[in-house]
Amino acid sequence: MLYCKIINSQLFTKLDRFFDQFNSAHLYKKGEIILRADDNPSGVYYLKKGFVRLYAISREGQEITFNIFKPGSYFSMMWAIANTTNHHFFEAMTAVELQRAPKEKLLEFIKSQPDVLFELTRRILIGLSGLITEMEYLLFGNANIKVASVILLLAKRFGQKKTNGGVVIQHPFTHRMIASIAGLTRETTTLEIQKLKQEKVLTQKQHLLVVRNIKKLEEKLAIFKEEESVPDTF
Repeated sequence: MLYCKIINSQLFTKLDRFFDQFNSAHLYKKGEIILRADDNPSGVYYLKKGFVRLYAISREGQEITFNIFKPGSYFSMMWAIANTTNHHFFEAMTAVELQRAPKEKLLEFIKSQPDVLFELTRRILIGLSGLITEMEYLLFGNANIKVASVILLLAKRFGQKKTNGGVVIQHPFTHRMIASIAGLTRETTTLEIQKLKQEKVLTQKQHLLVVRNIKKLEEKLAIFKEEESVPDTF
């Protein structure tokens, strides 16, 4: 684990140095739009500080959140590598500091740095695996399973483990935000969060959600998957 941390630290240093050379720091306030759907990105963004939300808006005006980037992430990579059109919004969830590099320079950098390319590939595959699992819960699960799966996802990505075994999600995710990830209304999401609190799986410390028993949450989702995999016999 220590070795992995050292490698990650070295990669972050390498990325910092690469993006620093372009002197392109950009600051955004909470709620500011960094990139709009169908905008042509002016480069690849490297997130130094804060959190950025990737989302789409349905015809009915409902927001669906697909990803939340944390420091060390870089985005518009689909545009940079696959030359695809951007159809999503990128919004600052907190105060954000970004750096930007020209697409061609970043591609040259990645091709010349096998460790950076490997880490990018690793992140994509981990993200794809998580996306497939989350899609299964969101497509086949009821409201309770959908909210539980989002809470587990946030705990794993943004959680800090405590000595008592609990996990504090290190960002004040609102019920509205959780609803936009789960594809539910805010009212339904609030009801399901209350149920998780009554089950003593979840609690709240000031504005932060705390998963009191991560194993219990995982078991809830594991049972759902087992039930889904059992074929009908009638």
